[in-house]
Amino acid sequence: MADWKLPPKAKIYEALSAVADGRVALSIDDNQAGVTSSSGTKTYNVMWNDDISAITSNDNASYWHGYLGYPILAALMVQKKLQYDKKVAELMAGINWKQVNRQHHNNYDKAVAHVLKSLEEKGADAGSIRQEVDRIFAQIEHLGLQKLSRIKRPPEEHWRRSKH
Repeated sequence: MADWKLPPKAKIYEALSAVADGRVALSIDDNQAGVTSSSGTKTYNVMWNDDISAITSNDNASYWHGYLGYPILAALMVQKKLQYDKKVAELMAGINWKQVNRQHHNNYDKAVAHVLKSLEEKGADAGSIRQEVDRIFAQIEHLGLQKLSRIKRPPEEHWRRSKH
């Protein structure tokens, strides 16, 4: 099995949003989770082995690009394999990352900067949020997760499926 590539830090922000919004549904008995997208139009499947040393997901980043996508990171947070500050996660609640990423032409750094600026305007400390993301990133570096076999292809938008 191969190791996962490290994700862009922006995916940690997206994972914190998924956790804060309650969009991660764990099924521990089946070693899997469903993670709903920030737009609510997709649900990604995350699966892992018994000791959570190997994991996979059908989100686009994990499936096509080989790095840990936000659904995997969110599932690891909910399972307490990645420690995070609940207060920082709560600041990420309700952010439609699909929309923000699209506005910034999928430039994740610009999308994060936009979100942090809007949070600062509401009184949040962007520096401490960045520090928390850096701390989570350091944990990810030390996980050494292996890739499980690919599961089904990434889902399409719900509205696309309903038109066929």
